[in-house]
Amino acid sequence: MALHMIKLCVGCDTVEELLAWHAEERPGRPWVMHTRQTPKRADELVTGGSLYRVFKGVILCRQKILAVDTVGEGAGARCEVTLDAECVRVAPTPRRAFQGWRYLDGKDAPPDLESEIGGEIPPELARQLREAGAW
Repeated sequence: MALHMIKLCVGCDTVEELLAWHAEERPGRPWVMHTRQTPKRADELVTGGSLYRVFKGVILCRQKILAVDTVGEGAGARCEVTLDAECVRVAPTPRRAFQGWRYLDGKDAPPDLESEIGGEIPPELARQLREAGAW
């Protein structure tokens, strides 16, 4: 089972806002997420892992991890996680706040919306159905 990464999305309240920000601020550039610490299990993340994003306490989407690289040396070293441009919506799943990023086991990852229900559903409706226990 694949190993994933989960990270809070700060500054955007919805997936649409995140996509619009990237299109406006970084057009034509690869999608790169920056973080301080390089994951020790980077090899596992690159072989089928995704970055799951948390918006306002709910996991809403994921992007496939293509590469994990350390940039710089010593105290100035940082990590760059290169992501696939496709943003896949997942079943809205509540997640408490945390700092930085965390590993997410494949068995704990929310399913893609398309694979779970066979089509598009508004994210707010999906969240309400999950909270009500109807989905």
